[in-house]
Amino acid sequence: MQRKTIHPAVGGAIVLLFSLVLSACILMPGKFVSELDIRKDGRFSYSYAGEMHMLPLSKLAEMDGKAKAEFEPEKCYFRDSGKERQCSVKEIEDQRAEWEQRQARKAEKDKREAESAKMFMGGIDPSDPEAASEFAERLRRQAGWRKVVYKGDGLFDVDFAISGRLDHDFTFPTIERLPMANAFVQVSLREDGTVRIDAPGFGPGASGSPFGGLMQMAAMSGGKDGKDAPKIPEIDGAFTITTDGVILANNTDEGPQPDPSGQRLEWKISAQSPAAPTALLRLGS
Repeated sequence: MQRKTIHPAVGGAIVLLFSLVLSACILMPGKFVSELDIRKDGRFSYSYAGEMHMLPLSKLAEMDGKAKAEFEPEKCYFRDSGKERQCSVKEIEDQRAEWEQRQARKAEKDKREAESAKMFMGGIDPSDPEAASEFAERLRRQAGWRKVVYKGDGLFDVDFAISGRLDHDFTFPTIERLPMANAFVQVSLREDGTVRIDAPGFGPGASGSPFGGLMQMAAMSGGKDGKDAPKIPEIDGAFTITTDGVILANNTDEGPQPDPSGQRLEWKISAQSPAAPTALLRLGS
């Protein structure tokens, strides 16, 4: 049987990315439409409809364990010439013993990381086949989540909408018992009556993630045909802000546009977006 080989740099990327997946709940948007409306009297509404990827439930989180599951003898060389030679039986046995020791250490490390992953996911074991269903049910219990459907490989189809008053900061998504979930959109109040809006989850790179390059390297580990490579989330969306307040700053291409409800800011989001959306509004009369 032909064994798959992985370049050391790629293997290192998998290990690093796997550690990042375990140390935080890494959420990424896919295809989506998101809208935020803020009135100058403090009323607001926010919606997100489309895809949401959760990496701890994807094949990507499994790649570290599959990186090198079989023993492969290393090459042997003549000391004087440095030329490759056939390894002796003892050399191969020594290599195998060392490999088995590394595997044993890795098994212990994997066990600790699995416990960490379960802790960071609020008690949900990402290796459990029922983990996605449990996560989806947890979201459905929270206010605003009108639809949560699991599509497989860490992908959820969601519909979220909520309204309220900006007497406190707002972040989406916030997930019950998951303190490390990363934010797609953040609305921050200031003492001077202004509101800053940032959308770090809609930023540049693959799916708005600072780990995009690592994920691309991890995908290379799927063999020559790429069949075993994890699916890399692709971001493709639109983010719109409408308001009757004063727009003090923004980084849209077109700037504020007229809207029946006041003014409108629009961002087309893709992996090539130059920067995460941001805006500063002044509320009040």
